Amino acid sequence: MDVPSDERLTGDEAVAQPGERIVASIDEALVENASIAFRRDRLLAALVLIAGIGLLLALPFALRAGAEFFLPVTAALVIAIALVPLLEWLERRRVPSHLAAMLCVALFLLVANVAVASIIVPAADWFALLPSRIGQIRSNLSPLLDLYTAAERFLNDTLKTMARHPAAGPRTVAVETPNSLLDIIATSAPFALIQFFFAILVVFFFLSGWTRLRRRTITSRHSFSSAMTTARVIQEMVDSTSAYLGTITLINVILGLLLSGALWAYGMPTPLMWGGIATLLNYIPYLGPIAVALLLALGGLMTYPDVWYALVPAALFVVIHLIEANVITPTLVGRRLTINPLLILVALSYWGWVWGTTGALLAVPLLIILKTVLDAAGKPDIAGFLFEEGTLTSATPEEPLVVSETRGPTSEQRPA
Repeated sequence: MDVPSDERLTGDEAVAQPGERIVASIDEALVENASIAFRRDRLLAALVLIAGIGLLLALPFALRAGAEFFLPVTAALVIAIALVPLLEWLERRRVPSHLAAMLCVALFLLVANVAVASIIVPAADWFALLPSRIGQIRSNLSPLLDLYTAAERFLNDTLKTMARHPAAGPRTVAVETPNSLLDIIATSAPFALIQFFFAILVVFFFLSGWTRLRRRTITSRHSFSSAMTTARVIQEMVDSTSAYLGTITLINVILGLLLSGALWAYGMPTPLMWGGIATLLNYIPYLGPIAVALLLALGGLMTYPDVWYALVPAALFVVIHLIEANVITPTLVGRRLTINPLLILVALSYWGWVWGTTGALLAVPLLIILKTVLDAAGKPDIAGFLFEEGTLTSATPEEPLVVSETRGPTSEQRPA
């Protein structure tokens, strides 16, 4: 009796077939398990993204409602992080932590008081002089006011011609008389002093316990790589924030001194006040220089009877700012602290909406701190979640840090 060809197998071949089937079944099980794990990870990532979006939408309202607490604490932490290099410099010279923190706070208070006094005292005289100079300002702006009046009259005549029905009777609007500046300062000064004192205490205790806090944070990690990552993130956050604030402060002081010298040579009253205003508002990218130019134009209109002479101080600032933005800043900063303009505008809009002018001043330092942490911890990759398999873009500890288009060092990013 003949045996079919497919049944004529040797002993080894007969044993191999069940083994191959076992391997194939194992591969199918692994593929199925990987598919289940992938779907589970995608579901968890979707839930995390939804929760993050909800938190992002609710966060500004919570920060605005609790501004009395969150604003001084946030400002104090940013100032304290900027003072950490000075603290570490003092500690390396055997200065005790508490004494070093006290010296840092004293130096900051000295500089802040001198800067505020150079602005507030002359500004009070300008505010007192403003009502008596309204007529001069109107006289200087009379050509522009006449043009605006003619355009408004033409627009009103056109609307009357095109209107089919007579306009309704005039409506009366009750306008409350605003409180005086003295009343506003008198009512808000005690609360502002309490917040300022609270912020100074936060800065002092943060600096005095910084070394112990950093050592405890690093040594509490369960692995060496985790400890090194934590140390790297802390150091990058401190270096980026302090480098930004230190460099921008130096640039702004140079700009203020140049402006003060130019205004003194031109004969503008209180040139140091205008230089201090330019130094302070130049911390706010884009919007700050515009505000300085408008204030200088107003001051010039209050000082000089001719409109062209009155606009020279603003023109001087614009020229100096263009030199600063195109020569001084690229020379001192370079690409090391270059920041994405879109991120700046979003941060300015966000923090300005939440905390007003103070929030706008803190926008870029907070952006640097947040980005440094996210570059190490991983950022949500919405595009990768929707179109690929990744849910985070993160930096691995083994990858070297490189310079990116944002202020502060980051790493090459890859989908996780």
